[in-house]
Amino acid sequence: MTLILSMAAFALVASLSPGPVNLVGFNTGLTHGWRTALWHVAGATLGFVALLLAVGLGLHEVLATWPVLLDVLRVAGALFLLYLAWKLARASGDLGTGRLAHRPGFRDGVLLQWLNPKAWLAAAAGVALFVGEDRLRLALFAGLYLVICFASLACWAAAGELLRGRALTPTRLRLLNRLLALLLVLCAASLLWQG
Repeated sequence: MTLILSMAAFALVASLSPGPVNLVGFNTGLTHGWRTALWHVAGATLGFVALLLAVGLGLHEVLATWPVLLDVLRVAGALFLLYLAWKLARASGDLGTGRLAHRPGFRDGVLLQWLNPKAWLAAAAGVALFVGEDRLRLALFAGLYLVICFASLACWAAAGELLRGRALTPTRLRLLNRLLALLLVLCAASLLWQG
């Protein structure tokens, strides 16, 4: 039971703490509503669980053998964050009137997790701490993460929805979008700075 509680606490802290995935979920909930944001939440959750399973099944050994792949992931992640920041900064400020192509969805959630160094660190640290070579523990950890990550990211989307309509004019929303875009740019810069 102690192992399960430790795994759950780790998953909660890693999933709920601010990061690019959470910011995008928050903004999607704010601009398009909670239900629409759930597509992003589902993609990010399943993307992370797939990453966790891949790391647990040996992907970390591939990265240890070819560390240049980590640099490629870091740069690709930074570029994807800059792309998302650009889209946010250019958003019109209208609530829910953007075209479907402008809504981060399932695919964006998956990509964002696989290009997110925070997700890679969480997966590698979680596997090292709780799983080792035990496939049953990996399955347990992935199952816990699935539920906890989805709930955590959904909370960020719900927080965005709660702000929706709270004296949020298009001008204020554009300002908030630009602030979130700046935060994503800072995340991207920190990725590039690490290398």
